[in-house]
Amino acid sequence: MPGGRLTQQERQQIAQGLGDGLAYAEIARRLGRPTSTITREVMRNGGPTAYRADLAHRATERRTHRRRQAAPRGAQAPAPAHGRDVEAVREYEEMFTTLLMQQGLPKMMSRVLTCLYTTDAGSLTASELVRHLQVSPASVSKAVAFLESQGLIRRERGEGRRERYAVDDDVFYQSMIASARSSAQLAAAARQGVGVLGPDTPAATRLENIARFVDFVAESLIRAAEQAREVLHSKPGTSSGGTVGRG
Repeated sequence: MPGGRLTQQERQQIAQGLGDGLAYAEIARRLGRPTSTITREVMRNGGPTAYRADLAHRATERRTHRRRQAAPRGAQAPAPAHGRDVEAVREYEEMFTTLLMQQGLPKMMSRVLTCLYTTDAGSLTASELVRHLQVSPASVSKAVAFLESQGLIRRERGEGRRERYAVDDDVFYQSMIASARSSAQLAAAARQGVGVLGPDTPAATRLENIARFVDFVAESLIRAAEQAREVLHSKPGTSSGGTVGRG
């Protein structure tokens, strides 16, 4: 029923709809469900090309079983912050984690990054990550070391001697700039091949076209990232005329 958990029959209809090339919104309309429900269901169970109804149903049952085992006995769970729906937040975290994994990030690194993105403070200690993700300290340590090496998180000093791991608004800007620089290296390598294979040959022409394409996309990405950073990070300030305005 709408608002409740998806049934196995509904999951089979989702799989059929994906096989027929239907959009999430159309599948949701046929099932009488919100589009966000279908999106979360598909993304946390392999994505549109790998979704399988029986596997998705069993995975949901396993997740439900683990949550019941992890629930504290004899104590009332703390109230969710800002009146949030705990189950909806958990489902969103699973969907976002799957999306990061589809971008090429390993599972544990994706889980840690999602956890940091969705916390209000934007930072957590290692013990807080261990407690939230229900994993070993070694798993968290390995994940944060990798994320830090990629420039996706940063360390900061917390209370006492404890370190906190944090994300900020610049993380995607830095990631896109790094991607653009990597593309520039590809373009340079392609142009080097033009000289090796000889100008005006079919192979050299192909490599030159690749270099031009990659250069154009990389330069466009850098311009867009810098413009977005300037616009989205603007804050109220004092203009040159002494009046308060928006930068």
